[in-house]
Amino acid sequence: MGEDRLFEIARRSFDTPHFHGIEFIEVEAKSIINHVPGNYLPFNWTINPYRGCAHACTYCFARVTHTYMDMDAGRDFESKIVVKVNAPQLVRRELRAKRWKGEHIAMGTGTDPYQRAEGRYKLMREIIGNLTAYRNPFSILTKGTLILRDLDLLLEAASVTEVSTAFSIGTLNEDAWRKSEPGTPHPRKRMAAVKKLNEAGIPCGVMVAPILPGITDDPKGLREVVVAALDSGATHVSPILLHLRPGVKEVYMRWLEDAYPDLVPRYMSMYKKAYATSGEREAVGGEVATILRSLGGVKNPGAPRRPRGGPRSVPGVARSEQDPPPEQLELL
Repeated sequence: MGEDRLFEIARRSFDTPHFHGIEFIEVEAKSIINHVPGNYLPFNWTINPYRGCAHACTYCFARVTHTYMDMDAGRDFESKIVVKVNAPQLVRRELRAKRWKGEHIAMGTGTDPYQRAEGRYKLMREIIGNLTAYRNPFSILTKGTLILRDLDLLLEAASVTEVSTAFSIGTLNEDAWRKSEPGTPHPRKRMAAVKKLNEAGIPCGVMVAPILPGITDDPKGLREVVVAALDSGATHVSPILLHLRPGVKEVYMRWLEDAYPDLVPRYMSMYKKAYATSGEREAVGGEVATILRSLGGVKNPGAPRRPRGGPRSVPGVARSEQDPPPEQLELL
């Protein structure tokens, strides 16, 4: 299986306030289910129907992927959104392949599948439908409350396979949110979506992520997020301290100089490498763990996990009619 090859077919812009200043680059991909190299993540396969993200999170680790396409990790990442318009068809083809073993697929690990573009292109509805047809387990990580549009499909999928979701909500502080995540839904709206998913029976956790040193790491603010997550029935509350890889670090530090100039020396010392020290990471994790214990912990750790895989045939589709095995992409 080969490298990520994208073939551009059109560029579009839409004359609506919601998409002002955003160019959509429609492409056809050669493959869509990507293998994750190594064993450092809790999943082996991903689907990413978009590249770039109008959420414009200053810290987004996926920013560097835009440089692979001769675009920059700053403004281009936020305003030039690559749309893999044939993603649903590729998902169906690749799930049919004899070599596919029905493993868990994670979505939202690159750029957000429920960013603004999804409201226009509606790729996720078909993708979820195809995963359901093949009873293939999957998870979704998002900041997009648009996921609620597909609640009916998530419920259908959960009736035949393992489905889980999570929202990234690093802070409820209005100022920090507006400055660091200007294109995302309000964090309290995200928390309301967590509650709605859990009440409907779709397990949904909260990633308290990323925690920004000196900005969103104060105990009072962290406690506010944890309390809201527990009140929303979160199946887990998981903190992650900011990390800054090359390509992203430069964008983030320029933003920091404008938004929080007094913090620049601290970050220069703290992020000589991509990750803060283990001691600093453990301190943040320990703070959140202490808060969780003081509040009685997670009350609903989620539904029992189904075995991965499951029946892979689709009624009315004979094996002889299926497409040949797809090529595999690298992780975006």
